[in-house]
Amino acid sequence: MAHPSPAPYCGAPPASDHLWSRWNLDPILIGILAAAAVAFAWRARRARIANWRRASFFAGWAATALALISPLCPLSVALFSARVGQHMFLASICAPLVALGRPWTLVTVGSPGRGGLWAAAAFAVALWFWHAPGPYDETFHSTFAYWAMHLTLFGSAVWLWACLLEEDGRAFLVAVAATAFTAVQMGVLGALITYSARPLYAWHLTTTWSWGLSPLADQQLGGVLMWAPSGIFFVCGFASAFLAMMRRAGGEAIAAAA
Repeated sequence: MAHPSPAPYCGAPPASDHLWSRWNLDPILIGILAAAAVAFAWRARRARIANWRRASFFAGWAATALALISPLCPLSVALFSARVGQHMFLASICAPLVALGRPWTLVTVGSPGRGGLWAAAAFAVALWFWHAPGPYDETFHSTFAYWAMHLTLFGSAVWLWACLLEEDGRAFLVAVAATAFTAVQMGVLGALITYSARPLYAWHLTTTWSWGLSPLADQQLGGVLMWAPSGIFFVCGFASAFLAMMRRAGGEAIAAAA
């Protein structure tokens, strides 16, 4: 079978014995990541954002950079499960850490915490669209599509987490609804991918064999990665909203007794 043409951004699918030499050292990407970190550091100091929030942002931003620069980038060309793992890492670990840093203070003094249902809907649309066979395969033929996928998935995930981590407890029911909707839609999509009777992604029909996986087995692994562990992280959003509500109720009780 003919091998698919190299991906325009992450390159050709790597051989297993050369994976760790395939770091993505794109100077434009590294420059943008560094510039964003510097801009946040400058704005966070002026806005007097708490040190722990700054640390959270930088931890999340460093993890984001690792997901995009590490050999996970070329591995995601070979394996659907690696691409899904990259997306789940960005959405479930990097995004909440970045959201805790309140990066929107770079451009506004407002909070996105009131748009929980809109954020959940935006994340769902991005997740389902970019894991549909057509748009997914297009990301291997178009650098624009590749970055549109990452920016919309990561951006909507940060927005969603910003809403789920709302501190004042006033948006508790919205956070619960957004969390439940997100967990259900991710579970349904993961299940559909896992239980598909045939490979859905044409790109991976020839890229998985050198890694000891059939296209269908790789696809099933990716579906499980989306389905099983991701809901656990989004439950954290519910727990955070509940604790925020309790803190607010306690504060109001103390104020009323004073």
